[in-house]
Amino acid sequence: MTAKDPVRPQIRSLDLSGITKVSMLGLGNGEVLPLWFGETDLATPPFIRDAATQALEDGKTFYTFARGIPKLRQGIADFLSRTTGTPIDMARVTVPGAAMLGVVSALQCVVESGDNIVIVSPIWPNIFQAAKIAGAEPRLVRLEEDWNGGRWRLDLEKLFDACDTRTKAFFLCSPGNPTGWMATAEEQKQILDFARRRGIAIISDEVYGTLIYDGTPHAPSLLSLAEPEDALFVIGSFSKPWAMTGWRIGWVVHPPSLETAFSVMAQANNTGSTHFAQYGALAALSPQGDSFRGQLLARCAKGMEVVSNFLGGQNRIRWLKPDGAFYGFLKVDGLSDSLKFAQDMVRQAKVGVSPGCAFSLGDPRDDSFLRICFAQDAGRLAEGLDRIAKAVGKI
Repeated sequence: MTAKDPVRPQIRSLDLSGITKVSMLGLGNGEVLPLWFGETDLATPPFIRDAATQALEDGKTFYTFARGIPKLRQGIADFLSRTTGTPIDMARVTVPGAAMLGVVSALQCVVESGDNIVIVSPIWPNIFQAAKIAGAEPRLVRLEEDWNGGRWRLDLEKLFDACDTRTKAFFLCSPGNPTGWMATAEEQKQILDFARRRGIAIISDEVYGTLIYDGTPHAPSLLSLAEPEDALFVIGSFSKPWAMTGWRIGWVVHPPSLETAFSVMAQANNTGSTHFAQYGALAALSPQGDSFRGQLLARCAKGMEVVSNFLGGQNRIRWLKPDGAFYGFLKVDGLSDSLKFAQDMVRQAKVGVSPGCAFSLGDPRDDSFLRICFAQDAGRLAEGLDRIAKAVGKI
């Protein structure tokens, strides 16, 4: 008699994301131009590194507050208050570790086995993978391609129709990864109103909130619409705006009534962020950090211009220009197997991209796309795009 397998089926069924399957072929290979990950080619600026180094030298190596050191939590609250224009109380801010831990904590708050969460896609694969790990069914509602209007659009009716009695949360990423789509304040208001009526939580990934190109300090934020005790969890991170991807420090803004719960979850999940690294994050919130964010935004704007100019000379590659974030989600006419194509490009063209199939659960429409990160040196980016074009020409 064979014993019953104690491992959950959701865990047995997990598979590596398409991004990982591609990057594993060339990670660390200096010949490969890496456009696959969501990060700039700039190292974390010296003033941030120096602050963390000094904290390490000062012996900040002990256990500390599981929800983040108070100065950092207050700094994040102040940063969000001035960029979103909405007062945020420090009591609502937890720094559990990486931003993904914020997502996981939010899921732990609302999801039980058999529930579902409705996710606006295409979306970073970690999100629907995290939902599966939590025991939930991810239901993806895809953005519409409006090629005449030149932007991605959300069909709210489809979003709401995807909900049923087992729906526990919406997941939104705005500005979006990989599309650069940005929800309007009116769209957010309608989603919030629906969620309130139906008792559905909202997990809002606003990691790219300040990486936008319309001259405003922050993309429309649900923080500006919701009441503090609404079932809203807003995710933020130091990774993108301050070039700190390897630091693994992010935050979650949650209802103040969940302070104790988030403290317990932070202790159980990760025992909090690395002590000395939090002082680097605190330095990022200084005026020097604002200056660096401006420099990085300018670098991204230049990268977007490089991509736009490149696409102007192509007849098989196009995009819907992003409103925010730093990705090009490139549609390639004739492409039907984005994973194989991306893997072949690593081996043959020495350029790394993310396959469009990674950002959905088998939707064939996404298999004709490739994602690149344009937060790069303009010359290196142009070279990578040229290699992509030559590879596309061989399809």
